Amino acid sequence: MIVCPNCKEEIDDNSRFCDQCGQQLLFCTRCGRVGLGRRCTHCGGEMCEMSEGDAMATTIHSMPLLILQNGSLGLSLVGENQAVIGRKQGPYAQQLAAQGYISGTHAQLRYHADRGWCIVDLGSSNGTRVSGRQLEPDVEETLKSGDIVALANVELQVNIK
Repeated sequence: MIVCPNCKEEIDDNSRFCDQCGQQLLFCTRCGRVGLGRRCTHCGGEMCEMSEGDAMATTIHSMPLLILQNGSLGLSLVGENQAVIGRKQGPYAQQLAAQGYISGTHAQLRYHADRGWCIVDLGSSNGTRVSGRQLEPDVEETLKSGDIVALANVELQVNIK
């Protein structure tokens, strides 16, 4: 179920218009959230309408929620497709600003309909590991629930819903 950004009623996931108020639904091309206007209020991605049978709409609606968490550091990063993870760039920069060993542009999250959520190291200074395996720069690694992603010295548990 999705929530209409206009009337706040729950409607079916495959809707292109709200069946309660008639509002045309717009979807963020980056994170998949429903909203109004030209830009997503969550991530700044471009909002677009979905046509019947649109492959992107299928991907957005089937994209599972990714959460990377470290309770002791108070970090909870909600996955966004193509989002850069770093101290200086990306939607998580403010949360990671105090983590001095994480590079300014450390890694990137990517979603593929056929593989699921992946992470790729962007040539960071202190590396990225997934459940103890060191990643080579620019090589995607598929994530699964329970994995531990280590960005330099910061460990985050993967939860995919």
